[in-house]
Amino acid sequence: MAFFKKLKERLFKSSSKIDEGLDAIVSDGGEEETVEVAEAPSGPTPEEIAAAEEEARIAKEKAEAEEKARQEALEAEREAERERQAELEREREEERRRQEELEREREAERQRQEELERERLAEQQRQAELEREREAERQRLSELEAARAKAEEEERQRIAAEQKAAKEAAQAAADAAEKARLEEIARQQEEERKRLEAEAAEREAERSRLEAEAAEKEEQRLKEAEEARRREEERQREEAEAQEREDQRRREEEDAKAREAERQAQEAEAAERLAEAERLAEEARIAEEERLAELAARPAPQAVMKPMTTLTASPLDDFGGEEEPEEKRGLLGRLFGGQKKTVVRRTLDDDMLEQLEELLITADMGVDTALRVTANIAEGRMGKKLSVEEIKTLLSDEVSRIMDGVAKPMPLYSHKPQVVLVVGVNGSGKTTTIGKLASQFKAAGKSVVIAAGDTFRAAAVEQLQVWGERAGVPVLTAPEGTDPASLAFDAMDQAQRDGADLLMIDTAGRLQNRADLMEELSKIVRVIRKKDPDAPHNTLLVLDATTGQNALSQVKVFQELADVSGLVMTKLDGTAKGGVLVALADKFGLPIHAIGVGEQIDDLAPFDPEDFAKALVGLE
Repeated sequence: MAFFKKLKERLFKSSSKIDEGLDAIVSDGGEEETVEVAEAPSGPTPEEIAAAEEEARIAKEKAEAEEKARQEALEAEREAERERQAELEREREEERRRQEELEREREAERQRQEELERERLAEQQRQAELEREREAERQRLSELEAARAKAEEEERQRIAAEQKAAKEAAQAAADAAEKARLEEIARQQEEERKRLEAEAAEREAERSRLEAEAAEKEEQRLKEAEEARRREEERQREEAEAQEREDQRRREEEDAKAREAERQAQEAEAAERLAEAERLAEEARIAEEERLAELAARPAPQAVMKPMTTLTASPLDDFGGEEEPEEKRGLLGRLFGGQKKTVVRRTLDDDMLEQLEELLITADMGVDTALRVTANIAEGRMGKKLSVEEIKTLLSDEVSRIMDGVAKPMPLYSHKPQVVLVVGVNGSGKTTTIGKLASQFKAAGKSVVIAAGDTFRAAAVEQLQVWGERAGVPVLTAPEGTDPASLAFDAMDQAQRDGADLLMIDTAGRLQNRADLMEELSKIVRVIRKKDPDAPHNTLLVLDATTGQNALSQVKVFQELADVSGLVMTKLDGTAKGGVLVALADKFGLPIHAIGVGEQIDDLAPFDPEDFAKALVGLE
């Protein structure tokens, strides 16, 4: 109950906007039903006049305090917008550096291609030279063959001449000599044939070696060409990814411009409402002063009894809602008039339903959810009159029904250590949420270890160390710039050695549209699963309520990448409209473990759908 009161006091300033919107919707075409009991006025005493003046002064101070709070809220919103613009500027600078690096890689690739072309030309020249060497070898072999044939012809001619001379000298001895000579010649011819065959074999071996070398060089060239083609495909893929990131950046800039235009429109509307409120307050003050002066100068009238009039309010058929609470009247009203009860009701029709849908959409509830809620309200009630309080009750019931199934505490397991990975975008409140959860688990008797995995932001480590000192929980850290996956692995070792019940791992804030940062988160998950295949046992996504409908895309991307098991919504005490939590429950059905409405340790509490629904619509 205490947290519900705090929720009512702080909750995202949405209930006041819904209150104002419902009042305007019902008043537009609604009818007043009034019950008044008149009393005879008596002359005001000086004490009553002084009390009335004091009441007016208190009302004025309250109005000034509310105006100051509104101005502070607007200034906080402007500061948040400036921070978002600075973040966008940093992202643009980082994108520019990546483009320059990509251009340098393209230049290096072009130089590599030119080097490959030069090598290809050199290879062609080497092949041509080898072909010329082969042609020269063939010519040499032809010349050797011709010389051998000529030598054989000359040898035959010489032998014929010797035979003729021997026949003339001595025919008888010639036969024997001729036979021996022919045998010698046959032997020499056989030797010459063997020598020529050996030379031919050597030439064939040389040719085979040259062809093998050529085939090897050709294979190497084909491999180099294939590698060049692969690098070219990789370069084209990187260029496509760079173009996709550029398109995403443009879309983000357009979204930022749209948000800025919406913010300016809201500021203008707030300024108009403020001016109107000041004008009405001034008119009321002047009228009150004139009435006090008139009453002070007028003698006390005689008491007169007026007849009591009673007006019966129109009941709402088949509706179990309560009557509007009796309007509280000021001191002057109690002094100079009877107590008064006014209830404004409006007939539920298509125009009123459309206005309700627009009101819920402006409260970040989303188009689909807003249509579903208003359709359920309209079912069986079209043509009936509804008051503001009755509509609040219906809205609260519908919101509570949608969120009943997702209000679940974070499950605790007997496995030690139970690894809890906390993820989210920049500035969503991850570090503060970890500190609060760790302190609450410690108070419940659990031993907790925190790993400061946001190694890129020194302030995150210091913030966790402060929370760790408050709760008596050890915080494992690493030097700035250290690989967070390595720290997570070491933290699991430490938690196992210490026998810790819970290991809570903080991660660096990352935008859901940055593929490189999201891949780093995937690496953390892969590394801790080497230590425990079931880890992380819980993956909590921390959402900043002020991001509005952007929270839907955050949940979608982080759920695909890190298998989100539950949600924590923070900063509901800021300028958020709160309805996005209803849209998340309606679309994704993920468990909502807790919500935060402040910086203190007790400002993070388990999610209660009924209390949240009542606070959202401003229902007492």
